[in-house]
Amino acid sequence: MAKNKIALVTGGSRGLGRNMAINLAKKGIDVILTYHSNKEEADHVVSTIEALGQHAAAFQFNAGDIKSFDKVIAQITDHLKNQTGQSNFDFLINNAGTALYAPFMETTEEQFDAVYNIHYKGVFFLTQKALPFINDGGRIINISSGLARFAFPGSSAYGSMKGAIEVLTRYLAKELGPRSIAANVVAPGAIETDFGGGHVRDNKETNAHIASVTALGRAGIPDDIGGVVAFLCTEDARWINGQRIEVSGGMNL
Repeated sequence: MAKNKIALVTGGSRGLGRNMAINLAKKGIDVILTYHSNKEEADHVVSTIEALGQHAAAFQFNAGDIKSFDKVIAQITDHLKNQTGQSNFDFLINNAGTALYAPFMETTEEQFDAVYNIHYKGVFFLTQKALPFINDGGRIINISSGLARFAFPGSSAYGSMKGAIEVLTRYLAKELGPRSIAANVVAPGAIETDFGGGHVRDNKETNAHIASVTALGRAGIPDDIGGVVAFLCTEDARWINGQRIEVSGGMNL
């Protein structure tokens, strides 16, 4: 009997990452997820995935602490070796992130560095360190944002880091082609989660404005995103490579 495919989802304990992890499990994929601080939420996601009949495990991970990456990769690969007899996995979903809402003129160097470490440098080097353990024929999915295509005042640092991720993804697709590893971007629009303090979900004016500039007439919800990420990890998506897929309901068309 063939072994299940395995996905590593960073930031998988809440919001979009949680939805991705559960949708991957629904596709018959085992899931390793990371969480920053809320172990209880992460354990709940693990239980939900196990109830779907898939294996799951959660590991603490600080996406902005690059020096900790070797230790985390070792923990994950040791766990996989104990569970499956092999250290490798198939899919890496770079989802972990935090929000930064600050006007360009008021963005501090400390704020910039924090966003840079989590959203670009961290993704770059986690992917680099994970690559020896990603099976040939695997997939890398980087999470960007609609804010890399359109500009909302207050997101200059965050949006530009996501733009960098989109360029990086094309380079990954090109350089990893010889190993048949596809790399793609999923770029959500504005989604109702607790991201950024629940900015989109809880602010009625913000939510109404987003609905007004979205062709499908509402803000997004996590269920709009997770299934797209899971699809990109299926055999049906094998020929999609180096692409940016915006999942925004048609924001700012």
